[in-house]
Amino acid sequence: MLFSSDKTRMVEPDKALPGRAQPLPLQPAHAVNGHNMTGPYPDGTEMLDLGLGCFWGAERRFWQTPGVYVTAVGYQGGYTPHPTYEEVCTGKTGHTEVVRVVYQTSKTSLEALLKVFWESHDPTQGMRQGGDVGTQYRSAIFVHSDEQLKIAFASRGTYQRALHEAGLGDITTQIASAPPFYFAETYHQQYLDKNPGGYCGLGGTGVGCPAGSGVSSE
Repeated sequence: MLFSSDKTRMVEPDKALPGRAQPLPLQPAHAVNGHNMTGPYPDGTEMLDLGLGCFWGAERRFWQTPGVYVTAVGYQGGYTPHPTYEEVCTGKTGHTEVVRVVYQTSKTSLEALLKVFWESHDPTQGMRQGGDVGTQYRSAIFVHSDEQLKIAFASRGTYQRALHEAGLGDITTQIASAPPFYFAETYHQQYLDKNPGGYCGLGGTGVGCPAGSGVSSE
């Protein structure tokens, strides 16, 4: 993707694309495990939405993570309702590409998932991730409860210390209660399962996130 300074600045709400009232068509069955991506989800599961660059590789990382029940990719954190991928790529929707992670609390923890999140990308890059430039690639954690919010902030503090000790910069990850999530088109769901040789832009800092990060608040 060619660099565009316009795409590194959040669009103003009144200049965002209008979108549409109806969701995009979606085949709800997960291509890898067959679970329903859209819910309802089983008892004993919780949900987390994570932005860490291009969502193709990010989703694969999480569907391969033990304890994850189902994943889906979508658009979140902007203004345009039910955007298309092409609209998000213009930088005029305000959304970032995210992975919805539905996990079984008896088999994994939010702290374990955040460790995967931090170590799978560089959260210090602002409106980009490696060669992918624009607001759609910004780092984000969107939570679904006050407890998740507390753990997410504590985890960020723990990883920030590790990055500083390694001589790296400040985390730019947005942490907030989850705004509306818009499912991406079916062809983006589990993209790297359908296209094994497809692009994966994941690349971490090489700095490990201490085990148990997020357990104690800052």
